[in-house]
Amino acid sequence: MTTSQTDLAALLNREEAERELFELLRIPSVSADPAHAGDMHRAADFLRAKLERLGFAARVDATEHGGKAGHPVVYAERQGAPGRPTVLIYGHYDVQPEAPVEEWTSPPFEPTVRGGRIYARGSTDDKGQAYAHVRGAELLLSQGELPVNVKFLLEGEEEVGSPSLAAYLGAHADELKADVILISDGSRFAPDVPTVTYGLRGLSYVEILVQGASRDLHSGSYGGAAPNPINALAEIISKLKDDHGRVTIPGFYDGVEELTPEEREMWARLPHSDEEFAASIGVPALPGEEGYTTLERLWARPTLDVNGIWGGYQGEGSKTVIAAKAGAKVSMRLVPGQDPERITRLIQEYVPTIAPQGVKVEVRALHGGQPVKVDLDSPYIKAADRALQRVYGKPAAFARTGGSIPIVADFRRLLGAPVLLVDFGLNEDAPHSPNESFALEDYHNGILTSAYLLQELGE
Repeated sequence: MTTSQTDLAALLNREEAERELFELLRIPSVSADPAHAGDMHRAADFLRAKLERLGFAARVDATEHGGKAGHPVVYAERQGAPGRPTVLIYGHYDVQPEAPVEEWTSPPFEPTVRGGRIYARGSTDDKGQAYAHVRGAELLLSQGELPVNVKFLLEGEEEVGSPSLAAYLGAHADELKADVILISDGSRFAPDVPTVTYGLRGLSYVEILVQGASRDLHSGSYGGAAPNPINALAEIISKLKDDHGRVTIPGFYDGVEELTPEEREMWARLPHSDEEFAASIGVPALPGEEGYTTLERLWARPTLDVNGIWGGYQGEGSKTVIAAKAGAKVSMRLVPGQDPERITRLIQEYVPTIAPQGVKVEVRALHGGQPVKVDLDSPYIKAADRALQRVYGKPAAFARTGGSIPIVADFRRLLGAPVLLVDFGLNEDAPHSPNESFALEDYHNGILTSAYLLQELGE
């Protein structure tokens, strides 16, 4: 017999759910910093022990990549519903570095509640969202057996690009077999809008390196004759997009999947305001590709952005020098119909053709990921909509996201199962930034959503 919404909400032990999450948040599991290797194992052991207490067969598995040891994966399963679907729940327990620490109002690894929000590194990305699924399973288990077979895969390298996970998925493909893969590692459209995400942009990330003279040069003795790598880099960057916001790389838009009229109409109905969006990030205008709305540009159009730039003297005072080198980091967000390896190759071929004379240029590939789009008619999407309606009392919005989760494409490729993205966080949670937070209400609603979704998937 299905437990009603009121019964589950009444059964939710909010105080205990918060206490356990706070304990996990206190572990500084920063995957990028080798000094926290011991903390990575502590976080993995915390999750393994919790899942074991819930009756899951759980373990911590070592990983490796490139001949080097990686951070551990937590795997757990409970196969108590024969004949019912199997749900693989993915999340990550590693977090971004806490720097700059001086910008945190409270210590990043001491969870603090202010204004109904948990402030701590990892609170929304992704410990809070992942742990909501653990507590959701616990909520259902308090009333009997789970309505579906459940597997957990909680990794420790998402914040460094998941270098070990593809190999792990391949090696454990039979064990990880599932009917659907459930992920909560992003943001809802708005605080009062329950959201099912059905698309992720892909990524091509490169570094442009420009070399001029063999050494830094005196700008008085050589200025006007010697090539200037910083000027050259600025010229290259200026030629990567035109005055209409279009990327100029030849072939960049070939194969891009266009939005359907139904999608454009669906997104136009969402409660979005360009003025409010601009105000929220402190800018007077929202430039971008002409002919598309802000949401369309954010979710369904490819982009090119410079993420960092360096070269020359940047200290106090002056140093009249022509730098020998300059560089820039460039990210290109991709949409269905674009392949990251092909796009990387295109920019590698294009940049040397627009570089001025006298400099050498190199475009290094750093990493990438495939775009993902889920069929809106999927029964799993419909189950998620029903679960969210039970929590929020209104139908879900269906949105894509401008971000990338490269491992999602690996899940589909290596495990052959559809992916279901049901996010509990918000952009205002400030993931990756100082003062990252997660609303207590969103955490508790995430627990309820997880429980109801497992019920809906079981039916």
